[in-house]
Amino acid sequence: MYNMKTKITTLILCVCTLTISSQLSNELIWSTGTFYPKTIKGITPSKDGNYYTSIEQDKSKTEIVKYDYKSNKKVATLFSNISFNKFEFSDYKLSNDQNWLLLFNSKESIYRRSSKSFYYLYDIKNKILKPLADSTLGKQRLASFSPDNKKVAYVRDNNIYYKYLSDTLEIPITNNGEINKLINGATDWVYEEEFSIHKGFFWSPDGSKIAYYVFDERDVKQFEMEMYGDLYPSQYKFKYPKAGEDNSLIAVKVYDLDNLKTFDFDIGKNPDIYIPRMIWSKGNNELIVFKMNRLQNNLELLSGKFNNQNNPISGIKINKVYSETSSTYIDIHDNTFFINKDEFIWTSEKDGFNHIYLINYSDNTERKLTSGKWDVTEVYGYNSKDQIIYFQAAKKSPTDKEIYSLNLKTNQLNQISTLKGTNDADFSSNFQYFINTHSDANSPLTFTLNNNKGKVLKVLEDNKKLNKMMDEYDLVEKTFFKIPNQEGLELNAWMMKPKVLDTVKKHPLLMFVYGGPGNNTVNNAWSWMNYFWFQYLVKQGFVVISVDNRGTGYRGRDFKHATYLQLGKLETEDQISAAIHMGKLNYIDKDKIGIFGWSYGGYMSSLCISKGADIFNSAIAVAPVTNWRYYDNIYTERFMRTPKENGENYDVNSPINHVNKIKGNYLLIHGTADDNVHFQNSMEMVSSLVKSNIEFDFFAYPNKNHGIYGGYTRLHLYNKMTNFLFENLLND
Repeated sequence: MYNMKTKITTLILCVCTLTISSQLSNELIWSTGTFYPKTIKGITPSKDGNYYTSIEQDKSKTEIVKYDYKSNKKVATLFSNISFNKFEFSDYKLSNDQNWLLLFNSKESIYRRSSKSFYYLYDIKNKILKPLADSTLGKQRLASFSPDNKKVAYVRDNNIYYKYLSDTLEIPITNNGEINKLINGATDWVYEEEFSIHKGFFWSPDGSKIAYYVFDERDVKQFEMEMYGDLYPSQYKFKYPKAGEDNSLIAVKVYDLDNLKTFDFDIGKNPDIYIPRMIWSKGNNELIVFKMNRLQNNLELLSGKFNNQNNPISGIKINKVYSETSSTYIDIHDNTFFINKDEFIWTSEKDGFNHIYLINYSDNTERKLTSGKWDVTEVYGYNSKDQIIYFQAAKKSPTDKEIYSLNLKTNQLNQISTLKGTNDADFSSNFQYFINTHSDANSPLTFTLNNNKGKVLKVLEDNKKLNKMMDEYDLVEKTFFKIPNQEGLELNAWMMKPKVLDTVKKHPLLMFVYGGPGNNTVNNAWSWMNYFWFQYLVKQGFVVISVDNRGTGYRGRDFKHATYLQLGKLETEDQISAAIHMGKLNYIDKDKIGIFGWSYGGYMSSLCISKGADIFNSAIAVAPVTNWRYYDNIYTERFMRTPKENGENYDVNSPINHVNKIKGNYLLIHGTADDNVHFQNSMEMVSSLVKSNIEFDFFAYPNKNHGIYGGYTRLHLYNKMTNFLFENLLND
């Protein structure tokens, strides 16, 4: 029977449910997807510049949809999985003529960027779906259409293959590839991680040639990781060159499909070099190869031209077309665009800030196109019709990024993004339109379609639902300010603090740090789920801040390169200075200061709890480097040179060698299958802590990589960190 008592009870339950639903918790943040913003997946501009495609998905279907830039309207559905028994795919590629799709099925991650899949070819006109290759031979990697729309090339088991779209025959380019020995057409682990490339073959503009890498990694020392789950654990083995150790021997080759011949690109006799990039110029017979010395402070661009365009049997003629040197290091980038057969766009820090140059290698001249005390962060490309370069820059502040156009005829520089915060662009192939992705520190992603003057033509996604939901949780604003370091240099910082501050009991402080070279945490940009975790901590009484120490980016070369040869020293001093500064504020409990970091940030938090033992009460280090001798050689030597040259600074700034100073609470966390920062780092740290009889907390996540995720893993991790902070910084 329904009575008044039942009605009142129901009302109370409803009120309680509403209250609970508006309370932040780790479960809500890390296991429900409640705060995950909507995005636009797979944006791909068509070659003709008139259309773009993207993946649209709901509970019933996944489709690849084609939109017209000019009308802002959907014009076609190129593929719908409901027509093929709900065929599953996670990504796609579109041929230049828009007649074919490559669909990624059963995609399987290898490392950070690399993956392998069963690729399927879809004939859009005839609606025919078929496997790219025989699935019994294994998954393929890096499949890509030729520019002439006739062929597809791909890698399987470290060999390169191609086939004509009109034929089923698979044609091998190489046949000597072998896992952990020889790689054709892909890159080794360290190139993928530190040069951000995993594709190792490149079609010429007319589709007649393929340039490719060969990595001989037989002499590279092998690293093994224990993988648990079976009665007897297995070992995952891969080649990983640590600081000072041997790299793969590298070669560059060009395969001519018309002559079925392979040609060597002469990169010199010194084997101890890097080839971090190669690109084809405007011509079909010129390949540009980037050659860098082991110390990464000398870069040359080599031009390789076939001596005879119609009969390249005589080989490739090599010339140096550009070079650059530095007293520290040179960053590799993807801001190289040819505007004609003799000129290309380039960015460099050589004047103290990262700016755009126009290099003419026929007459050996260069023209500086941008200038000022600000950094260009990315070049999107060049509109040849209007002679305009489009790029992203941190011009107004190191915390923000805007989109700009630069007219080469008039030297007119225009800002074409209108919103403060972080803006990024996906331009149409003819540069008449772009899709702007915007966010700021307190607002999730928005996507708008704009013309090339910046005018918004259509809002594609504004995450209005998420913004409305966020309003229900009474969130605090992340605000930006500056903190002076011990030398009076102002450091950029952000803060999240309770709306009402207690100057009597005072608040514990948590500092969030990364701090590595060129990598900022103080960004006026959406910071995903950590944003809500910090909000949760603020609601419990914490003040949370993050500080960009010396060595971080967007403040010019000198600020970024200040940490050269001594990673950890100045960064730690700056974080300690910031903690001291904050501890003097009347609402901060100077005896309750903690610091949390992941990867390089874990290295920093470990140094802060040891070198800054009198300042920091607690530290959390997730997947930290604990001695640069254990990390890979490309990253480490770029900033530290080799242990043989600079061993003292390797050791003096290693947390392992400072554990005896620790007075506070230290939580060390690592995934046992971390291919990047090896579990070895934490094991050596544990050994040192035990040797010095220092108490600490430690947790290992079996079979988890550097990201430590999957299932309830992130929730478990953040619960563990939250409990550690509550126990040591909140409780009296």
